Amino acid sequence: MKRLAITAAAAVLLPATACGSGFDDPQTAPQQQSGGPAALQVLMASSGDAETGAVKQAAEEWARASGNTVTVTPAQDIHQQLGQSLAGSDPPDVFYVDAARFADYASVGALEPYAGKLSGSRDFYPTLRETFTYDGTFYCAPKDFSTLALIVNDELWKKNGLGPADVPATWEELAAVTKKIKGVTPLAFGETRDRLGVFMVAAGGWITSEDGKQATGDSPENLAALEYVKGLLAGKRIQYAKTLDTEWGGEAFGKGKAAMTIEGNWIKGAMKADYPDVTYSVHELPAGPKGKGTLSFTNCWGIAARSANKAAAVDFVEAMTRPERQLAFARAFGVMPSRQSARDAYLKEFPGDAAFVNGAAYAQGPVNVPKMDSVLADFDTGLQQLAAKDPKEILARLQKNTESALG
Repeated sequence: MKRLAITAAAAVLLPATACGSGFDDPQTAPQQQSGGPAALQVLMASSGDAETGAVKQAAEEWARASGNTVTVTPAQDIHQQLGQSLAGSDPPDVFYVDAARFADYASVGALEPYAGKLSGSRDFYPTLRETFTYDGTFYCAPKDFSTLALIVNDELWKKNGLGPADVPATWEELAAVTKKIKGVTPLAFGETRDRLGVFMVAAGGWITSEDGKQATGDSPENLAALEYVKGLLAGKRIQYAKTLDTEWGGEAFGKGKAAMTIEGNWIKGAMKADYPDVTYSVHELPAGPKGKGTLSFTNCWGIAARSANKAAAVDFVEAMTRPERQLAFARAFGVMPSRQSARDAYLKEFPGDAAFVNGAAYAQGPVNVPKMDSVLADFDTGLQQLAAKDPKEILARLQKNTESALG
């Protein structure tokens, strides 16, 4: 379901900004609008009509209250359009920034580092603040977020004589319960790091060091994770969704081809729309050798370093990230608030999402290093062949490629 391939057009941003484009040059950057109402331009990557409508309504309310005007444009291809506009002279003032692309934009001075100045900036979950921090600076406010959890088909669970006490809390328990499930694949999920990464994190590993300066792919922790998954793949106790003739874990799960899957809270919308008769429950992922692990996926509200309306843009983001507004967005299109102060109110309305929300405390965000797209795509290719390849070889290649990208 998820992302991670920079388009050629988006890549235009990198050489265009790296070679004297003047993002940080006060003589070439547009000046802040000094008086009168601002005419704000907002570019969003919408998940659908519900999100578009909710953001437009919120923007209109902000405009009426502030005296400014705002135009919200849903992007056809956010990476292409944003890359081109940021490389040019007239970018949108505010825009969605995918966490997987954030470092590319921050590293070339395309983003205004405003987030630390927001009221209640420490209210954002620490893992989300880290995701949008580059070279020690918190750049942009997390819009919302999702984590991965274990989704269990309650009917298939009961058919196999299993109860709530059998939901696995550890890797050992997961391996054991997959032996008890008959007639369907016990666990199915996507074949990329966006799913297998949960095992790496639970084993205490990841692709880069916490500061993003060292390659850490070829580690004993990551090897333990891939060997664990490979062992379950060998016995078909885990299968990739595509081997089951499905596009993603949610489809394999919804069609009853798998008793469990690993997915984010977006699965709720898919289940309601496509598989309304399937009963399921959501649980935190089984802990590995080093404890619990999951991945987070998020966007931030980026502000262009070249914006002539920075004060109005910051005020707009303030309005969009207030707890009550984030809760309204949650009701409208199913996202989870990025502010900790909204947690209790959110769980009161959506108690079934507790496992997703709890994951915020230990979630690993995307690799926060520029120029890593081809490295990560190559790693995904290796993971797709994990059942037949030596994990040591996959990780050695990841290490070499990451070291090259880090320079």
